Parts: sequence; C-alpha cells; structure tokens
Amino acid sequence: MDVKDSVRVVKRRKKAIRRALFFAALLCLPYGMEASAHDGDDVRQQYEEYMENFESIEYRADISSSGFRIIEEQIFPVRMRQFGDVSVIPAFDGEYNRLALFFAAQDGTIVYKTEQLEANNRSRGELRQPTESISAISLQDVDGDARMDIVLITICGSGDRAERVGDVLFQNVWGTGFYRDYRISDKINRFGMNKSIKLITAFVRDGDSTEFLYTAATLDELLEKGFRIIAEQSYPRNFEKLGRLQVVPGTYHIANYDVFMIYLVNEEGYIVASLQPMGDFDNLYALKGISCRDIDGDGLKDLVVLARYSYEGSGHQLIVQSDYAVYYQRTTGFSEDVQIKKWYPCSEEETMEGLVEKAREYWGWKSGQ
Repeated sequence: MDVKDSVRVVKRRKKAIRRALFFAALLCLPYGMEASAHDGDDVRQQYEEYMENFESIEYRADISSSGFRIIEEQIFPVRMRQFGDVSVIPAFDGEYNRLALFFAAQDGTIVYKTEQLEANNRSRGELRQPTESISAISLQDVDGDARMDIVLITICGSGDRAERVGDVLFQNVWGTGFYRDYRISDKINRFGMNKSIKLITAFVRDGDSTEFLYTAATLDELLEKGFRIIAEQSYPRNFEKLGRLQVVPGTYHIANYDVFMIYLVNEEGYIVASLQPMGDFDNLYALKGISCRDIDGDGLKDLVVLARYSYEGSGHQLIVQSDYAVYYQRTTGFSEDVQIKKWYPCSEEETMEGLVEKAREYWGWKSGQ
C-alpha cells in the first residue's frame, strides 16, 4: 500500500469517528441549553458543511484556500512510522475559529489531519469556539512506546476570560495518525495541569498529579501525598458560620513548580473549604501573608491573601509578580471576589496592612475602623 492509499484508508476511518464524536457532544449539553429540533437541524447542516470543507483539504496549498489561517511560526516536523518525516501545520478555521492540525508530507500531500482537540470542546455542542492562539507545542515520547507524541497548550478566550487548555495527541501503533484520551485531557485541564508543557509531561509521562489537592477529604490525605504546610502562616480562627477552623496554607511540588493552596480544616481533620489564590500563575514565589478580618461589613471573618508568584514570559524569562485574593465567608464556605482587583490593582510594594485597609475601603469602611 503506497502513501496515497494509506491516506485514503485513514481518512475514511477518521471521518466516521469525527461525526460520531461531534453529535455525541450535542447530546451532552448542560441543563437549560437543550437545542430545539430546528436548531439541531441548523447545527447539523453547518457541521456537515464545515466537515466537507475540512475533509476536502488534500494538499498543503489547500489549507489557506479553504479558509484556514496557518500559524506559520508554530509549524514543526515530526516522524510518523508510516509516512516518514512530515510537517505539522496548525491552522484556525476563519468562520468558526476551530483549531486544526494538518500533517503534510514532503510533496505537500496531507497524510493526516485532525480537529478533534480539547480546545474545540470549550463551548460544548457549538461549532464556534473561543480559541485564540497556541501557547506551546512540544514533541516527545510521553507514553514510552518509542514514537513521538504531541503536547499542546492553546489559549482560549481573551482578557480576564482567557484560559490555557492542555492536550496530548498520542501517535498510534501503526504510525498513521494520532489519537486523544479524553480522560487524560479532562484531568489535565480540570486539575490545573495545563499551565506548562512540564506540568503536562509530569502527569502523563511520570504519573505525578495535582488531582488529590482538589479531591482530598482530610488533611492527613494531603500530607500523605506530599502537601507541605507553610507553618508560620497556619493558625486557628473562629469563623462565625463555620466554627473553629485551622487555616492551612501550603504547597505541592510538581515539575519544578510549587502549587499553592489554602485549606480550612475542622478540629476532626476534615477539609471544610479549599481556596486557590494563585489562579493562572505557575508557581508560588513567596507568601507575604494571610489575614482573617471582616472585609465586607457583614460581621463575618473573611480572608485576604497576599503573595508573590512567578511565571514564564513569552521570551521564556522568569517573571515575578505580586497578587492578592479576597474570600468572603458565607454560610457554606468562602466566595472569591472577582471584581475588586479591577478597582484596586496590586503593586509590587503592597503590604498586608495596606491591602486590608483598601479592601475594607472598597466596602465603605472609613480608615481606622
């Protein structure tokens, strides 16, 4: 079987799988977002037209002429067992903003292509997706089968709504294409392991995982799996709605990063609440302080967290930045304020005392109250 025959066989198989996966997603829309029969017909027709256009791309020159925008700076080579050295060409569809990867042989023939990527599932059941750019791509053998796989991080959304989406494409045993394990992709993104190629690799290749940080029920479970308490900032407090709790900040070390979490633990050792103040930063650089005071004037103790975090800049340089988070005590836990930082940005010289005063001022407290 020559290269063109191999391509035809792969195309037939993949076309049936893509259609089945897309319409399966339509059946899994969240409650309250069910599509009407008419809407379903429209979506089906749009998807059929999109896929016909996607499937019609047979040569490298067809990609741009079919409405896809090639990301030239992210084109890279990979060796496939069946086809030899090929170029992987990432491209965004101009109408629905979906990301696709095209694998082109040296003569320009597209030997394999896929748009079944985690980034194309951020708005479930919709053709149009919030994909904006590619943050990072890495080629490495992550499953130990001596074949190159693809680790991919995509930026979805923009501004405050931007999020990184991680994915891994494993080269199949025949070397004719790649496949995804949706369970792996789900854990990468649900448990914050999508921030860097190193984090994804630590999970997929080495078996390290941050999942326990989000699923543990007791402090003992956290400690057994390597969570390290920052003792100087850990102390008990009486929270009016939640009782006496131990404030337990700490880190878990994975892939050269310290993932920062704060837990509120009751006297029996059970976790009552978990807080994630580091957001999209890569690493805790230094914890400057945690304050438990009434911030919003409802008579309940709230939490203010001030820290310095680090992340990798676009030029691969280390950037350190101060940031804070405010959590309000509620009947069943704590609620993060997502608006206050628009009113009061954090400076590098910020102190906990000054930050608490500003946060209380935000809610109408006068200075010194």
